Amino acid sequence: MAYVFCNQCGHRNPPESSFCSSCGSVLDRLDDHTVTLAKVDPLLDAPGPEDDVVVHVGDLPAGASLVVRNGPQAGTALALTTQVTKLGRHPDSEISLDDITVSRRHAEVVHSDTGWLVRDAGSLNGTYVNNERIDEAPLHHGDELQVGKFRLVFFSKSDG
Repeated sequence: MAYVFCNQCGHRNPPESSFCSSCGSVLDRLDDHTVTLAKVDPLLDAPGPEDDVVVHVGDLPAGASLVVRNGPQAGTALALTTQVTKLGRHPDSEISLDDITVSRRHAEVVHSDTGWLVRDAGSLNGTYVNNERIDEAPLHHGDELQVGKFRLVFFSKSDG
């Protein structure tokens, strides 16, 4: 399922939606638009628009990428260019997430003939897809991947 993001509030909506279920704005489905990812605040304080991450979809790498939604690397697009992309604190990781909440070998994103999937690599704090702890799960455009305190949004220009 390829989600549609609202340009006004950043809410993730089902692909058949014409209007945002959060703010009611008309949803734009063109590839050359900007998506705003609202800041995730674990304390549920109301962050202002200055805290949001703006992603220019046309500037994302071809294929698939993970966009960091929060933290010091917020807004950074991390291209998934190999068959297996390792995420963790270990220096050999293709995607290095430097925080104590991330295991040295935390998770890996795998591309196969059937699409993308993420698998936990025995991490201490777990790996989550759309707020559900997983051992292994498929990734679809718009899914949120949580590794330690990092929240990353999966973008695929060809969801498969």
